[in-house]
Amino acid sequence: MSKVVVLTGAGGVLCSTLAKALAEQGHKIAVLDLKLEAAEQVAKEIESAGGTAMGVMANVLEKASLEDAKSKINAAYGTVDILVNGAGGNHPLGTTSNPFLEEEDLKNTTEGFKTFFDLDSKGIEFVFNLNFIGTLLPTQVFAKDMIGKKGCSVLNISSMNAFTPLTKIPAYSGAKAAVSNFTQWLSVHFSKVGIRVNALAPGFFLTDQNRTLLTNTDGSLTQRGQQIIDQTPMGRYGVPEDLISTTLYLCDEASSFVTGVVIPIDGGFSAYSGV
Repeated sequence: MSKVVVLTGAGGVLCSTLAKALAEQGHKIAVLDLKLEAAEQVAKEIESAGGTAMGVMANVLEKASLEDAKSKINAAYGTVDILVNGAGGNHPLGTTSNPFLEEEDLKNTTEGFKTFFDLDSKGIEFVFNLNFIGTLLPTQVFAKDMIGKKGCSVLNISSMNAFTPLTKIPAYSGAKAAVSNFTQWLSVHFSKVGIRVNALAPGFFLTDQNRTLLTNTDGSLTQRGQQIIDQTPMGRYGVPEDLISTTLYLCDEASSFVTGVVIPIDGGFSAYSGV
């Protein structure tokens, strides 16, 4: 049965892949992104493959922008059945330079060097807003369409950082932990109106956001990139297609009794103690 699916942050690599996979199931896809050109490009690719899609500009941190996007989607496709909250990201101002604090770090005057004590509250606020508020607001706007209907669900994008925080990125780890907690809270809150709420927790996927952190210009792994592979039992980074089967399952009636779960898709990273 065809449903109306809204995906935020869908101009990016991971969520555009999910948008295309959901379109292949016969669903009508609303591709939302802060960059209209990116959203329209993904929609065009879906339509070229025989699917139904529209690209819409939306800022997940502005409710008015989301309401405007919803009105366009409702006019074109009807009410929304599924929401995938894919917008998110990190910021350098919420990141430390080193994984561990050493006493001599306090005397480091190198430009751009940051200890925990140098973290910028605005940078941390940006990360929390983008990941948590950027999940909450779209849900407030689009989940209203789902009340009184059957087979509706919200799928959030958390991270394996929510299980065990990575070094250097306290803001991102904390924000994704909030997304996981919110997923569980919302699944209970919506349980009486028939809306299921679940989340994916991707491990390490090479994207435009982290490519320079994990790989060198020649394609070889950086020290941090190698650390990640060494801690991943399956010995590789994820590819966007690794997220498809779990997404389709959680958005389908096959998971009609599944709500409040956060599923790691990380090649075993979160299960491995290192020994």
